[in-house]
Amino acid sequence: MSAQPVRAQAVAARAATRRLATTPSATRNHLLETLATNLLRDEAVIIEANAKDLTESQGSISPSAFQRLKLDAAKLRDMAAGVGAVAALPDPLNVVQLHRELDAGLELSRVSCPLGVLGVVFESRPDALIQISALALKSGNAVLLKGGREARHSNAALLAVVQEALRACGQPEAAVQGLEDRESVEALLGLSDLVDLIIPRGSNALVQYIQASTRIPVLGHAEGICHVYLDAAADTAMALALVRDAKLQYPSACNAAETVLVHAAAAPRLLPALAADLAGRGVELRGCERCRALAPGLGTATEADWDTEYGEPILALKIVEDLDAALAHIAAHGSGHTEAIVTEDPAAAARFLAEVDAAGVFHNASTRFADGFRYGFGAEVGISTGRIHARGPVGLEGLLSHRYLLRGTGQRVEDYSGPAARPFTHRDLAGNS
Repeated sequence: MSAQPVRAQAVAARAATRRLATTPSATRNHLLETLATNLLRDEAVIIEANAKDLTESQGSISPSAFQRLKLDAAKLRDMAAGVGAVAALPDPLNVVQLHRELDAGLELSRVSCPLGVLGVVFESRPDALIQISALALKSGNAVLLKGGREARHSNAALLAVVQEALRACGQPEAAVQGLEDRESVEALLGLSDLVDLIIPRGSNALVQYIQASTRIPVLGHAEGICHVYLDAAADTAMALALVRDAKLQYPSACNAAETVLVHAAAAPRLLPALAADLAGRGVELRGCERCRALAPGLGTATEADWDTEYGEPILALKIVEDLDAALAHIAAHGSGHTEAIVTEDPAAAARFLAEVDAAGVFHNASTRFADGFRYGFGAEVGISTGRIHARGPVGLEGLLSHRYLLRGTGQRVEDYSGPAARPFTHRDLAGNS
């Protein structure tokens, strides 16, 4: 595909976001409710399309990618519920964030508005198409989507459902469009005059490629190396249950645990129980030398394991001397995604929560809670481990910017300059949020 058709798509998307930005909240909500209904209505068609992808991808993608690719009735119900949850959220547009009198008859407001046109490139997970579309439409943004070729049939079926809902509700189909191939993505990355944000969801290699190939701002995370630290005061039953959930509830997710750090004082109590629990559930365990002395059946962990996102039922185990050593290890090897401590010691928990620099820092909770739906965002467009604009699961708030609106009665700047300058009042008015 040449660059020109992609540019034409982006121009149409820009027009669509201008329209969506002024579309009433009730209309956008009705659109999402229609989409949720149609997802359930078209379940058989979507699952049939997904079956083609599964057949064509069998043996050619990793087990974790294959798991993310698979759709079933339960996932479709979850997708529809997520769209409904987004529809039920308060309207994020035109929210007055600041209302200030600069002088009598001169009032400044800051109001929320869409970012504009989003470009989203994602791998393996067709459900991401629905999450992203729902959040974009609710927030008045248009989106250009490119899914992985392994999910092409599923993505086409889901995109058709989205565009049918747009037509049924009298909204422009250009609000949600698909890109055809890798060449389309390369063309998209060159459209800094039309596209406002690129969101990659996929492998470290995908994210790095996009970051290096565009002048458009990129929101995303390169890796999900998440730790669970079992403190000296960790409850044994809770520690086992939380590690089990963090690793096995969905091993291919970016918020699944990849390394467990165990306080040396608690290791004789926790490590053998942990090894027995996880090995019996099919987890490959790789431990440091001290871990292997306490649980002889463990595999050997190398330095590379501390920097590896497995995305599979593999877990690295390391004994650390104390909380300081755990914090140092996380600072050296964490990816800034999600880190958790298991402890009954409030002081240790407080230090961990205060000192760990990550998008999500948890106490006595599974890392798997790092998710937009579980946070009450309805869904997420992705997880950001950066510190600018958005961090952690990115929902509606991360897809917004703001505008300053100034309403006057003929005021001139020269009246507020020079020896006889009129003073500003700078008085906050009702309506600040």
